Amino acid sequence: MKRREFLATTAATAAMISRPQSIFALESDNMYRKEIGIQLYTLRNEINKDVKATIKAVADAGYKQVECYGFPNADKMIAAARENGLAINSTHFDWDSVVNPDQKGVRPFSEVLDKANDAGIKHLVVPYLADKNRKTLDDYKLVCERCNKGAEQAKKAGIQLSYHNHSFEFQPLEGGVTGYETMIKEFSPDMHFEVDVFWIQLGGKDPVDMIRQLKGRVSQLHLKDLNKSIKAPMFSGVPKEAFEELGDGVIGMEPIIKAAEEAGVKICHVEQDHSPHPIKSIQQSISHLKTL
Repeated sequence: MKRREFLATTAATAAMISRPQSIFALESDNMYRKEIGIQLYTLRNEINKDVKATIKAVADAGYKQVECYGFPNADKMIAAARENGLAINSTHFDWDSVVNPDQKGVRPFSEVLDKANDAGIKHLVVPYLADKNRKTLDDYKLVCERCNKGAEQAKKAGIQLSYHNHSFEFQPLEGGVTGYETMIKEFSPDMHFEVDVFWIQLGGKDPVDMIRQLKGRVSQLHLKDLNKSIKAPMFSGVPKEAFEELGDGVIGMEPIIKAAEEAGVKICHVEQDHSPHPIKSIQQSISHLKTL
């Protein structure tokens, strides 16, 4: 090896060693970086004003896919995403179709599945639970029973059904047992989790530990950051100021990305429930991921 080549190689090696080991979690060929998504609920106010311009801003920021909300009433979002070359693998949907199927006026889940297949969507996510569905452990057990039934239907249609957490699932109920512990125990192998790292942290748990615990059962992640002034656990009454752009809060993204890879997670979506400037927020968050 020539002296010049030796010096260049030595310098490059030294630079790599001097960087934190976790830096390799988001190298340029990292699958999450290459296919990073965004949950469009972040931009709901902008979408209501101008869906086409908003989705174009998402593509211009560098996102490669979107996760819709409000499905099956998401046709405009889906059309705009396709116009801008954005993939649509997942959507949040009207959860009553699964959780409260006997409620008057609820669309049958079979119809939701049919429309998802027509749209080429392979992941449906239960995004929330109403208060009436989460007061007791028996409530959670009933939710699990209905989700398992829905997951079985979805599997037959070639679709993965998952559940998206908030922090209320981590509030201790009878005997100190939480709703999330009940879900982990009661969900069938067909029913997966969409883990939101912000709400895990706010619920008083470690997102990395949770992802590892649920290895093989997490289909997607939501990446968002928590303001350092907010004290966990907090199960309700979360202020808008709690939500931060990636890199500005207390949740380290690199260990989460590494855990996601080890756990077999397929997709990561950026989300920020509240921001005074949502477009700037999504630009800042993706920039943070690219500089890790």
